[in-house]
Amino acid sequence: MESVCRFKRFLLLSIMILFIIVGFSYEVSAAQVWGKYDSGNLSAKACILIEAETGRILYGQNIDEKLPMASTTKIMSAMLTLEQPDIESEFVVDSNAINVEGSSMGLVEGDIVSLKDLACGMLLPSGNDAANAAGVKIAGSESAFIDKMNRRAQEMGLKNTHYETISGLDSPEHYTTAADLALLMAEAMKNPVFAQICGSERFNLDFGNPPYSRWLKNTNKLLERYEYCIGGKTGFTDNAGRCLVTVAEKNGMRLVCVTLNSGNDWEIHETLYEKYFDLYSMEDVSEQINGFECNITGGLESSVYAQPVGKMKIPLKDGEKELITTKEYTQPFHYAPVEQGQRMGKIEIMIDNETAISVPVCASKEVDKIPKKGFIQSIFDKILNIFN
Repeated sequence: MESVCRFKRFLLLSIMILFIIVGFSYEVSAAQVWGKYDSGNLSAKACILIEAETGRILYGQNIDEKLPMASTTKIMSAMLTLEQPDIESEFVVDSNAINVEGSSMGLVEGDIVSLKDLACGMLLPSGNDAANAAGVKIAGSESAFIDKMNRRAQEMGLKNTHYETISGLDSPEHYTTAADLALLMAEAMKNPVFAQICGSERFNLDFGNPPYSRWLKNTNKLLERYEYCIGGKTGFTDNAGRCLVTVAEKNGMRLVCVTLNSGNDWEIHETLYEKYFDLYSMEDVSEQINGFECNITGGLESSVYAQPVGKMKIPLKDGEKELITTKEYTQPFHYAPVEQGQRMGKIEIMIDNETAISVPVCASKEVDKIPKKGFIQSIFDKILNIFN
């Protein structure tokens, strides 16, 4: 009996020591991340944290360095897939498209799927087969879909992004930057179906030949680790290293974090979120941002008032609101006609003399073009000018 009691005491003591070791290890890991942040040198080749609505950069490290991005490529692939009509219509996958190396959603020849199924396969288990199958279905070939990806990147202003694969497999001219990837994710999350899929830890689908029910699991562990995480995409190749894009939302503020080639990406994301959710809050600054007059040539009016549209909220730290100044940018003149709501320029919101965000300004009303005069009216005007 006494030996049993000693064993129980030993077992209890061992469990307590184990908990202490685990807790201490976690604290050390967090402290290491903080230390790296404080020195401005997180253990990643590139890192960025932005506020999703305004794009304001809250933290950045090598944000414009062109780097391979592995399967975070599928953010663009899935976004384009979910923008197609009839995403739930079923079809048979292309047998050549699904014959690809790397991660897979488990497609085999003859499988019946929908584009929505393939988007789930891209965003959850990061299926390369799903990405290629979607590309061939939408554009007719992988190369044609890659062209679509590059055109969309240009349209979005992602100037340092170029795609050579749909799935994210390494290729010499396949690259992006942390800054471009954050802006892409912020845009993709505006699609409610995209947001629903990448924010799900698991998703139930019916596909196959014949289709049958199965579950796909998300590779983004931050959904389980961090309660405010609402989505994200993982990626890995030997060349790119560990890549991670996540989105978190707290107290009405949505942040996007990107790390490229990082060995402790989960800890970095979680730590940056905790720090910057505490540092920043969304503040309405619309009363401090005034519009301005823009000159019009050839119009019935010589100018039009251009104004920011709607209320403006931006992420601010304590004391920053009092430091706000603005700069106005527009052309020397605009040609009539001008439509109401037409973009006329921008206002840069400066905080302590550094640009925080740019806000477009739009015409508050329309300005019609001066109608052309007839021949008789032109002669009459010339005669009047002579006598005057």
